[in-house]
Amino acid sequence: MEWMMAVVPVILLLLGFPIFVILLATSAIVLLLFAPVPPTAVHIKMFDSVDKFALMAVPFFIFAGDLMGRGGISRRIVAWVLAVIGGVRGSLALTAVGTCTVFGAISGSSPATVAAVGRLLYRPLRDAGYDEKFSTGLLTSSGSIAIVIPPSIGMILYGVSAQESVVLLFVAGIVPGMIMALLMAAYIYAFAVRHGIREASGFSFRDFLAASREGVWALGMPVIILGGIYAGVFSPTEAAGIACVYAIVVTRFIYGDIGWKGIWEVSVNSMYLTAQVLIIVAAAGVFSQLLTISGAPQSMVGTIREMDLPPWMLLLAINVFLLFVGCLLDPASAILVLTPLLAPIAVAIGVDLVHFGIIMTVNLAVGMFTPPFGLNIFVTQALFKAPLASLYPGLVPFIVINVVALLIITYVPELSLFLTRYLG
Repeated sequence: MEWMMAVVPVILLLLGFPIFVILLATSAIVLLLFAPVPPTAVHIKMFDSVDKFALMAVPFFIFAGDLMGRGGISRRIVAWVLAVIGGVRGSLALTAVGTCTVFGAISGSSPATVAAVGRLLYRPLRDAGYDEKFSTGLLTSSGSIAIVIPPSIGMILYGVSAQESVVLLFVAGIVPGMIMALLMAAYIYAFAVRHGIREASGFSFRDFLAASREGVWALGMPVIILGGIYAGVFSPTEAAGIACVYAIVVTRFIYGDIGWKGIWEVSVNSMYLTAQVLIIVAAAGVFSQLLTISGAPQSMVGTIREMDLPPWMLLLAINVFLLFVGCLLDPASAILVLTPLLAPIAVAIGVDLVHFGIIMTVNLAVGMFTPPFGLNIFVTQALFKAPLASLYPGLVPFIVINVVALLIITYVPELSLFLTRYLG
């Protein structure tokens, strides 16, 4: 039974089947051949997997993020961040990182962040003197911050899979996300100094006030969402619903950049994306149940204990494994499939499950722009028609920077956990 659950998914993955088909087909084969379980159990478990209150936040955040990109909110965030940074060397490239951080605090989607920010900043970056290799590498990698900065769809899925508090995961992701952004900003500043790039003449308080006045409604969204969650006014799911209402009011009635037809198109697109995520959730629920029945997690924990490796070495091995998985699978699929396997190992070596959720999220965020199959890479290619010959080399320094951030986050757990101690 165990070998079947390992071999069949690999074969189907190599044949190019979608991940939900792989999980359902493997589960069906194993149930028919090995498990004395009626076929109706598959349907029951699928519905049970998506019957989670926390999962209701996923379609709301997808819709809110897409609406921001189409409704002018992202453009105003870019203008505000650029006004704040002013005449710092590399200000335009730093704006990309800053905007992705702010945008991620609303949408929680890496591809959506790359698309929204990339459309606005790619041409200005090229015009300012940044070459194609740097520009595409920067925009492709900066979007990964959106997965770590709360609210994060990946953290919601991990919280459901590991039965951990989504609020605690959101709080734990703040500092790690800032570490990733700061390390990338340091590299950008050094790059700009080395190449003599200076895009702006200096900080202008008048420009800052104008950008703040124009962008106050756009900047109000992360304040309302995260402030309400951390203050205990509403849950992450309720915050996601409020974000949708807020986004509609701001983009339609205050900024007027999108009409009802545009909102309907965003709704349809969000519906398709939601269906893609939730069908994976349903299929992964069946597969995870089979893993539990087979005793695979318990066997893995027992094997690792017999190896008697120090915790730091096991965490290193898990990081390498997750980085590899992250460049092959999307974060939602990887989290839903691997959490039932890896969470017991984390508990066995004394790692807090909230901290481990951040480790998984950061790993998979880096995987989003790691060749050959990182999802952000395909988004960048589609947007800018960038050849792989320039895109891949441009990603290398940003991969190195984020791996350094990952190691810091992994081996200094207090960076993730100290803010959570102020809750409850």
